[in-house]
Amino acid sequence: MKAPFVPLAVLALSACTHGGQWSDPGVSRTETAVPMPEPAPLPEVPNSAEALEIASIEASVDSALRPLSEKAPVRLTPAVPDTPALKPLTAAASRVCRAREQTPAVYEQVMGEVQVVQAVLAPDGTVLRPPVYRKGPVPRIVRPRAEISFEAPCPEQMTPDFVASLQRALGARGYFAGNVTGQMDAPTAAALKRYQAERGLDSAQLSLETARALGLVAVGNAG
Repeated sequence: MKAPFVPLAVLALSACTHGGQWSDPGVSRTETAVPMPEPAPLPEVPNSAEALEIASIEASVDSALRPLSEKAPVRLTPAVPDTPALKPLTAAASRVCRAREQTPAVYEQVMGEVQVVQAVLAPDGTVLRPPVYRKGPVPRIVRPRAEISFEAPCPEQMTPDFVASLQRALGARGYFAGNVTGQMDAPTAAALKRYQAERGLDSAQLSLETARALGLVAVGNAG
């Protein structure tokens, strides 16, 4: 017995209504539709400026995370505060001058025996006639001759203006009554010696201690 004739249109409609399964009364077969894979998305191409910035950030992070032992040592230089330049010391301020004064011996007269007639001696040393003495004043050393040394203003400091200030300072204290000449003359030296002798220094040369006491040199300045 022959199979009945079915038109193609009816077969196509039957395939659509059965979910893609073709049914033929005379042929028994089944076909299933295979889904096509979706295309992979294309990688996004970042902006060139953004790419450089991201690469720079990644490099900075990578450098910061490295162990300190792998990094070269960095020497830190401490900041030095600005300080004013120091002025060099002058020759007068960097050295100390000294004055020397020879003091003569001081004598006083005391009562003692003075030889008035010398002794007479024989050739063999025998005393033929003893010496003759009488009482009278004889000198006695109170203070022997000596040399003293003390700090003094340097010669280049003894300018006319400096000496004039010394004369005015001695005059204000009643030791100098002459004219202010700016010269270390005899009246000035005598007044200075009298002022210093009352303070334990018998000298007509100006000492550094006296200059400080008169206000001519700042205290603590050695020159």
